[in-house]
Amino acid sequence: MADRKPPLEVEELRALVASGEIDTVVLAFPDMQGRLQGKRFAAPFFLDEVLEHGTEGCNYLLAVDVELNTVDGYAMSSWATGYGDFAMRPDLSTLRRVPWNEGTALLVADLAWNDGSPVVAAPRQVLRRQLERLAEHGFTAHVGTELEFIVFKDTYEQAWNADYRGLTPANQYNIDYSILGTGRIEPLLRRIRNDMAAAGLTVESAKGECNPGQHEIAFKYDEALVTCDQHAIYKTGAKEIASQEGVSLTFMAKFNEREGNSCHIHLSLQSVDDPGRNVMAGDGPHGMSRVMRHFLAGQLAALRDFSLLYAPNINSYKRFQPGSFAPTAVAWGHDNRTCSLRVVGHGRSMRFENRLPGGDVNPHLAVAGLVAAGLYGIEHELEPPEPCDGNAYTADYAHVPTTLREAAELWEKSPIARAAFGEEVVAHYRNMARVELDAFDAAVTDWELRRSFERM
Repeated sequence: MADRKPPLEVEELRALVASGEIDTVVLAFPDMQGRLQGKRFAAPFFLDEVLEHGTEGCNYLLAVDVELNTVDGYAMSSWATGYGDFAMRPDLSTLRRVPWNEGTALLVADLAWNDGSPVVAAPRQVLRRQLERLAEHGFTAHVGTELEFIVFKDTYEQAWNADYRGLTPANQYNIDYSILGTGRIEPLLRRIRNDMAAAGLTVESAKGECNPGQHEIAFKYDEALVTCDQHAIYKTGAKEIASQEGVSLTFMAKFNEREGNSCHIHLSLQSVDDPGRNVMAGDGPHGMSRVMRHFLAGQLAALRDFSLLYAPNINSYKRFQPGSFAPTAVAWGHDNRTCSLRVVGHGRSMRFENRLPGGDVNPHLAVAGLVAAGLYGIEHELEPPEPCDGNAYTADYAHVPTTLREAAELWEKSPIARAAFGEEVVAHYRNMARVELDAFDAAVTDWELRRSFERM
């Protein structure tokens, strides 16, 4: 990314600040859940002080639960160590305007300790490390993420006050590919598309999906880190735009018993020495190169062990139902949506799609998992089995994990994970899962109340 032109150059920012057109600069980083956390700066102060030196943020931001409660079990941050700071260093390649917030620009930050060493468990650093490993093999990764969401006519405040029950979806029935259905909320979809384009993202399309009120906006395939950063920016921006429009939307993996929100991730490899050449295409079986076969076989070998990276929450596992277009089988196939791994394209467009992630995924961690799994296949010269040509839901394949508890145990015990990510990262994200499981195990749910209040 060193030679990549950012959406907004620093000198352009200086001119916009001098003219009064930009008065606020956001510096943020993706946390464990993929949410942007950071600070808003007065633009002149950012240019004078923060641009060169960065800023600080409390290191508890990578050691809390989803509700930002302090929890135990994290080596990097605790009451015992005083909850100190880490440094937030602006990545100038991510500088862009934020059209949905007046007078605002934004940058993504990398995290470092005071001695300059990287915070290795930070999601962006986890991905950077795997991309460095990939480059050592002579490859770069290009990625596309396909995020689905459900729109409700209720505001976020109304949804909160209603305990998220009885909300009104923006559409009342299945509008998959329906132009009429998307037209019902085209003003919202159009604003999201146009504002994202003005922020430097390349929008491809919008379409309706199956669950009432469910939609998808797709963006152009790009370098792995660029795509993941843009994914986080888009997700935050879409929620902010929805709020400004008096509605709400959710990316949670499984809002109700109908179709969940997926985030299918497409990945291909290019040559470092010959940019633009897709090294996954070849003259081998199924039009795949040797590199592609090994990389795909690595996905299968590590899929269960890395499921925590693809499905990081308790709710994530409720998507994995037979016949739901969310996968249950550790299998691959050509353009086969019943498999966890779907190979699509040919020649320059040859790639694979991992269908496990839901809309709640942290893109940096998931793509790091895809790269690490592929490298495992390359380094061990693994070969994939024959593709699944039928219904993977009913065939005899290993099953993806069915609960966060199962996924966390597989991750913790995985020699593949430890070799690829190191003990610190494995322990950090195992603790993240433990925290969520402890909180859920202690909760009394609506389901329990309905089943037990009178009848037990």
